[in-house]
Amino acid sequence: MKYFTLTEARNTLPLIRKIVNDILKSGQELKLLAMKLQDRAESNELFIELKNRLLNYINELESLGCFYKDWNFEYGLVDFPAKFDNKTILLCWRSDEDDISFYHSIEDGYLGRKPIPENII
Repeated sequence: MKYFTLTEARNTLPLIRKIVNDILKSGQELKLLAMKLQDRAESNELFIELKNRLLNYINELESLGCFYKDWNFEYGLVDFPAKFDNKTILLCWRSDEDDISFYHSIEDGYLGRKPIPENII
């Protein structure tokens, strides 16, 4: 697993933002099409193409060392693994945020987000 410093995570943010925008767009299109097609979705050519495109975007994000966490495709939530006090934490960013300003433990998840303290930098 790749571990980011806060600076490294922030430096990747422009690329992450672009990939997440693509994930959100594809995911929302896929959800709408799935609702329209219902049982026929998995055999529909457009559905399969959109699903593959979405998976490619998610794989691209993961190849950078990040993890996509918003399967409703509403907020574009991304976690960046990091180390703090010899513990793995997750720097946490949402697509509607300008910067990476929060973190959480693996156990607490998104609901346990806290502002990043100065000494993590």
